[in-house]
Amino acid sequence: MAIQILRDLRGLRVHVVHPPDSERSKLVEHLRRIGCMVDAHWPVPDSWADGADIVILSIEHDVRTEIQRLLKSDGSRRPTLIAVVSYEDPTTLQLVLEAGAVAVIERPIRPFGLLTNLTIARSLWLERREAAKKLHKLERKLAGIQRIQKAKTILMDGQGLSEADAYESIRRQAMSKRLSMDDMAAAIIHANELLQYRPKGD
Repeated sequence: MAIQILRDLRGLRVHVVHPPDSERSKLVEHLRRIGCMVDAHWPVPDSWADGADIVILSIEHDVRTEIQRLLKSDGSRRPTLIAVVSYEDPTTLQLVLEAGAVAVIERPIRPFGLLTNLTIARSLWLERREAAKKLHKLERKLAGIQRIQKAKTILMDGQGLSEADAYESIRRQAMSKRLSMDDMAAAIIHANELLQYRPKGD
């Protein structure tokens, strides 16, 4: 995986959000030497740039509000985030933690270590994204199991079926209607809720 990430670094779109100074110039130069496609921005944008694979964000205390606004923007588009810091004081570290950066680059910026930071940051970000996908899939599976269990209970209480027979009934109905078990269970629950609904005044 690490070798693949190293190969993929060439051609990645990196957005450098950093004040226009000599440090930014050095950083952009180093990144382009590695093979990244680099865009530099300042001031801090309101949202994540379209198509950015990695954002290297300068942690500046005088734009803390703007940084926090960026961090609260659309999380589904959030790229790999690397922080650039000048000091390791508690306030700076707190902002780095709030940002959720997966790597940190210290000023003065030097070529040595930049490739390592990019590789580690990208690897961690990809692992987190994969873990989030697996978690979401498990949550959906658990929710489906819970819906099927609820639908079984409805059939057991309403039709006097055993648990096995209730499950088989859901399975047969799902097959006949060409639905998943989960969708069939949701339909049974919805129908039961409609039957139980009584408008006020009835």
